[in-house]
Amino acid sequence: MMTHVPGTGAVPDFDVLIIGSGAGGSAAAWRLTRAGLRVALIEKGKDLPRDGSTLDFNQVVHAGAFRSREPWLDGKGARFEPEEHFNVGGKTRWYGAALLRYGRHEFVADTEHQCPGWPITHDDLAGYYEQAEKLLGVRHFDCEPDLQAISRRLEKSGTGWKSEPIPLGLSADILRNPLEARHFDGFASVAGLKADAETGFLDHVRASANLTLFGDAAVAELLPAGDDALAVGGVRLEDGRILTGRAVLLAAGALHSPRLLQHYVERHGLAGRLPASRHIGRNLKMHLLTAMVALSPGTKTDLLRKTTIYLNGHLPHSSVQPLGFDGELIGTLMPAWVPRWLARPIGERAYGFFLQTEDGAHPDNCVRASTAATQGLPQLDYDAGRTPAALAEHRQLVRRFRGALVRAGMISFSQRIGNAGTAHVSGTLSAGADPETSVVDARGRVHGMRGIYVTDGSVLPRSSRVNPSLTIYAWSLRVADLLADGLVDRKVEVVAHREAVTP
Repeated sequence: MMTHVPGTGAVPDFDVLIIGSGAGGSAAAWRLTRAGLRVALIEKGKDLPRDGSTLDFNQVVHAGAFRSREPWLDGKGARFEPEEHFNVGGKTRWYGAALLRYGRHEFVADTEHQCPGWPITHDDLAGYYEQAEKLLGVRHFDCEPDLQAISRRLEKSGTGWKSEPIPLGLSADILRNPLEARHFDGFASVAGLKADAETGFLDHVRASANLTLFGDAAVAELLPAGDDALAVGGVRLEDGRILTGRAVLLAAGALHSPRLLQHYVERHGLAGRLPASRHIGRNLKMHLLTAMVALSPGTKTDLLRKTTIYLNGHLPHSSVQPLGFDGELIGTLMPAWVPRWLARPIGERAYGFFLQTEDGAHPDNCVRASTAATQGLPQLDYDAGRTPAALAEHRQLVRRFRGALVRAGMISFSQRIGNAGTAHVSGTLSAGADPETSVVDARGRVHGMRGIYVTDGSVLPRSSRVNPSLTIYAWSLRVADLLADGLVDRKVEVVAHREAVTP
């Protein structure tokens, strides 16, 4: 017998249930809580400790103490562990300080690159970009001496590279704390010097009486509202608790939200009724990523490092950012043949770079929920060869940037980031105007369904050439804004009706 929650005649526990507290979840919680709605924010993980362990190199990098150990299968059936984090604030606690907007052209289709268009325009998000930037304290930092010298040589190399400052969600005081300055990229701040979903949004409403945070609480399944499976009205947690709401927001991330929806559609036999269902979990995008380490004789002493982005007109879907890593962390990127005792000294004379290219959308690049056929494990099936234009540009990107570094007096080596590198994963519940080709509409609601919305990176039709965090925040704020207007209006109508009929 299927579990279900009461229909519209019953009073739900909350107005809104939000699954996940990362960028999309916390931004929506902030907006909806401030609207006076009763909000439940459900997070699979716990609060991170404030004892300094999240800045400890051995704990974070070597031991992987804060990473999820959830096993997956790749497209060939081999087991692996994606680099996911389950904690309050989601992956933004670890990454997400580089807060760049998508360009206007990245909201329209690019068929040659296999990129679908958005159901909204850049102007539809502009005000929400501004709001997110303000809440996250986005600012530019001066380019430090070592990177400044590299930039000058790159721009003089005649290879087409131009540099622009990266908008960063970092406190102006971070340079006074060298430990945090050297460890903001890939580590979680203890002093609150990095803006993330928790500090930028959730902390502003966490004490509100109408917000309830359910931490260490995994969602087992979505539940229908009453007898109509096309309307979602609640969730069952893995510990058996049932929470009900007038709306449910999926914000668990592009690997996890589609699995909840896939299970729901299968359990309730909705595939034949929902054209959008065939796209759930498909069109996975991850960026084509390469880490490059460049060496030169002098010791590098910059603190922040990740203050500049490099663009090249010959590579319109690509960008290069410095890694915000000091010599200790760069030393871990050295090839295996380099003795470990030598890796750290070499790392101190190196600068790291992160090369990324927008990948196109392909339906075979997908996330599949666990089944008997997948040994009870979820599956991430991704092959960069399915988007050949993107792969060709990324290879050109690596060659061009390596050549420019040689002209700048630096030798380099590189390593492709494999499928475990899921920091930028997106697209598995892609937004679009047509339910025949997408899953979510322009308002964030799943096509053909009621009460179910998506506010995480799953919705992104394009991965763009820059990091997705700011766009996820902006999308979430827009969806929550539209949803709040409707829910508040209906809440007033319900209260007025009850008062009118109560003796």
